[in-house]
Amino acid sequence: MWIKDIRDYILYEDKDILVCHKPAGLAVQNARVGSMDMESLLKNYIAQKVPGKMPYLGIIHRLDQPVEGVLVFALNPKAAADLSRQMTAGKIKKTYLAVTEGTVKVKSAKLVDWLKKDGRTNSSAVVEGGTSGAKKAILSYEVLETWKNKEDAQDCGERNLIRIDLDTGRHHQIRVQMAHAGMPLVGDRKYNPGQNSQEPLALCSAKLGFQHPVTKKQLEFQVQPAGMAFKRH
Repeated sequence: MWIKDIRDYILYEDKDILVCHKPAGLAVQNARVGSMDMESLLKNYIAQKVPGKMPYLGIIHRLDQPVEGVLVFALNPKAAADLSRQMTAGKIKKTYLAVTEGTVKVKSAKLVDWLKKDGRTNSSAVVEGGTSGAKKAILSYEVLETWKNKEDAQDCGERNLIRIDLDTGRHHQIRVQMAHAGMPLVGDRKYNPGQNSQEPLALCSAKLGFQHPVTKKQLEFQVQPAGMAFKRH
């Protein structure tokens, strides 16, 4: 994915942290040499501001490549250590917005499942509790809005704007749990077998709350999803 100017995606910056809106399609880190990613773009940006000094950028958390949303990075080791402690302790609060397909029978609920990752296929699946290698996954969701998908000429099926709060952070957790509960995400070609459109994945980490690692002030950042499925009006 090509980005004209990384500064357009920076939401907040001081000497300790940098908060940005990662666009869908751009990896946070990329193992492939020569492929642009968020880390490289931000390190180049930091290096240009302070020429001759090796830029420091601490990655605290990640979003999958097709997912857009708010990310916080540390600009020094002290900030990185504090933010990492907050992440481990569950003090960094993330709220997602998603667009799902199908009729939602329960408008708000907590989903508790056991997920097991398959590294060969880079996918996860809901399994029985006690399965070797499985991890407990918990999220809460609430339907904010429902509408008919007039773009789908076959059946004008329903779509739902859903707010999701994560209690845990498992591999592909939202996509797997929502699909398992009968609410697959629009644009999810891995976990939504009925997906036949070319729309991008309708998932956005829309709100991020945490304590500033130095000032200890509580901060919250929020973005509007840019994905096609969110722009129905």
